[in-house]
Amino acid sequence: MASTFHVYFGPEALERQIRLRRIEPRDCIAALREGLDDFLAMPTHPVFVGIFYAIAGIALVGLTSFANALHLVFPFAAGFALVGPFFAVGLYEMSRRREAGLPASWRDSFAVFRSPALPSIVALGVGLLVIFVIWIGAAQVLYGWLYGGKEGWLFGPRPPGALIPFLGDVLTTGRGWTLIVVGCLIGFCFAALALCLSVVSFPLMLDRDVGLVPAVVASLRTARDNPGPVALWGLIVAAALVLGSLPLFIGLAVVMPVLGHATWRLYRRAIERDPAHEVPIAGPASAEEVTKNPVLRFVLIFVDLFQFLRRRKEWSPEQSNRDPKTGAASEKADGS
Repeated sequence: MASTFHVYFGPEALERQIRLRRIEPRDCIAALREGLDDFLAMPTHPVFVGIFYAIAGIALVGLTSFANALHLVFPFAAGFALVGPFFAVGLYEMSRRREAGLPASWRDSFAVFRSPALPSIVALGVGLLVIFVIWIGAAQVLYGWLYGGKEGWLFGPRPPGALIPFLGDVLTTGRGWTLIVVGCLIGFCFAALALCLSVVSFPLMLDRDVGLVPAVVASLRTARDNPGPVALWGLIVAAALVLGSLPLFIGLAVVMPVLGHATWRLYRRAIERDPAHEVPIAGPASAEEVTKNPVLRFVLIFVDLFQFLRRRKEWSPEQSNRDPKTGAASEKADGS
């Protein structure tokens, strides 16, 4: 069990110094290009991780529609990016392995469950989740203020009953445009806060186990010292998420992995390396580690099951009749 001091400040808080670099807008473009290269080098694995985002987005729309909460569909979809850096930690691990010249598969993305920085990573993830919940609450209050009258902001207005009439009201009335403009301004503030907190913090904790506080401070310093490039990076992320969300969120299956890999590459450009304090890349999990960690055991069982189903789907009856050496189809001798 990690100590509280380790979670917040890392095991060597007084010895490790985090040195930042100045980055330029071209570094953001280069990081995005390198992230795309990582995605193309590991195409099937990041897509599988990204599918979770696409499924979550589709489920989000369905659940909010059935719950008569159509006015929260956009806040949920937009706010989903606030917690995205936390769920992309596995992609950082894959880029880290490829960068070191090691083979990387989507199974390796689950190595983060054995990282000594996992408690710190989870702590920051919970913090982003709190920001997400506050954002949804603010969106609900704003809708109640505009559509619920004097008491609507407190007790909640009547939710929209159908999508088309609600969109018509939002796009053609004064209160609808107020909802759009004020909502986007509030969302921008939450997004800027999440970006400043997480632009390099998750990769830094995974790479060097510096603890929550030093990682967040380094991320805030990066945003302070490089306001233009960090703002450009936020714009790139927002634009990519919008494009990925347009075809019923299916595009997120590609956009999210690319952004995840690119975030790692941007981290490498923004923070000077310190090989003496980098956490060694973990090898395959031992039987003892799997036995002691029930979460890791469940994850590996799921991974093995998925691999088995994928291989079974790729297998065809004709393959069983092929000679293992030549690959040619074998013919049984006719006894007649």
